[in-house]
Amino acid sequence: MYKKIVPWLVYEKDKAEDFIKAGIHHEAAGADELYTSAETQDYSLSEEYLKAVLELAKQIDIPILVNIFAERFEDVKKALYTGAYAVTVKITDIYKINTRAGAEAGNKAVKEAVARFGCEKLYLEVGDNEDAQTVKALTSELGIDRLLLVETDSGNDFNAYCKQFTEGYQKHFIKSESLTVADKTDLTAYLSGDKIEGLVATNFGGRDLQSVKKDLKEYGISVNTYDSRISFADMKLNSDGLLPVVVQDYKTKDVLMVAYMNEEAFSLTVSTGRMTYYSRSRKKLWLKGETSGHFQYVKALTLDCDKDTLLAKVRQVGPACHTGSLSCFFEEAVKKPYDDTNPSTVLKDVYDVILDRKEHPKEGSYTNYLFDKGIDKILKKCGEEAAEIIIAAKNPDAAELKYEISDYLYHLMVLMAQCGLDWKDIMKELSHRR
Repeated sequence: MYKKIVPWLVYEKDKAEDFIKAGIHHEAAGADELYTSAETQDYSLSEEYLKAVLELAKQIDIPILVNIFAERFEDVKKALYTGAYAVTVKITDIYKINTRAGAEAGNKAVKEAVARFGCEKLYLEVGDNEDAQTVKALTSELGIDRLLLVETDSGNDFNAYCKQFTEGYQKHFIKSESLTVADKTDLTAYLSGDKIEGLVATNFGGRDLQSVKKDLKEYGISVNTYDSRISFADMKLNSDGLLPVVVQDYKTKDVLMVAYMNEEAFSLTVSTGRMTYYSRSRKKLWLKGETSGHFQYVKALTLDCDKDTLLAKVRQVGPACHTGSLSCFFEEAVKKPYDDTNPSTVLKDVYDVILDRKEHPKEGSYTNYLFDKGIDKILKKCGEEAAEIIIAAKNPDAAELKYEISDYLYHLMVLMAQCGLDWKDIMKELSHRR
């Protein structure tokens, strides 16, 4: 199993947009996960912080590990409901809560969370100035078997401290303010343990994540990098000695553009994770987005059966076309009428119409009637439609059931829009349950 490289994002008051942008950038740059914290006990700021995490979770695909001040079970629940795969609780915060709210108060909140969500959803953050036996006794009481071990300025031997936790715990993360990748000894000390999942850091010596991973790999540490299973020499080039590349949005499946690569462009694409091409007109390499900022980040590179064309699935930043169009393919030459309904996007399409009605009311719209009546009316309709499904399901003819399920899903989406949820939220939660 490879070691995860996890950037550490600190949320600051009224800087949600910067926080989200930083998370999106780190994912695109090659982060395996994100770790977030707000370093606050203020309830209103915590709410603002978790809203920012919720929005970030909608916009990225990598897991998020969230640090919170867990004074109550509800604090853990709210953090997990952002879409985070797990939360971390600092041992020092538990001490503070127990001192302020009475003995075992912090323990109680964490115990309830472990009982409700499972031990895999909680990590205990422990500094290297803590007594290992005290930590083991506390984790045993809490039911936690995962740690986030934090390097402090205590002057202790951090590697030796980490080794005390090789038994009795399922997984560890290492957390450091920063990491310089110049010293091989330090790297192996951080990451060599079998149970260590990876490294959390605010910065990586000023290096981009792909460079950090490359150095780690050279030091014998397994990391998740872009590596081609097929040599460029085994690919079939065209008469110009180039490989055609069809570029596709990895989520929408829209074809964005067609370009060409030589061996150097392919190597740079694989090593950096950003699409690099060879310009036939300018006779030189070009990094897509270098001047416009509309980079293409690699999700997958796949050859066709003849190995003479590459399909690149990418995360596109901004429009792909120099004209400002999302795709270069917009000049319609021939078209015959056809049904282009995509079953996998129907729910999203209908939801988008509902959301548009909410934001731009239309006279006579039933959807706007529901929004105007408010949450109680919407809930009443959801209940009525659910009952109709039960009745229709008893009918041997499934046609009626089809209509009732459709009615229910429509009203459910109105409820989602009213409550600020969308299908990304639902799909993220379902994906966690697979």
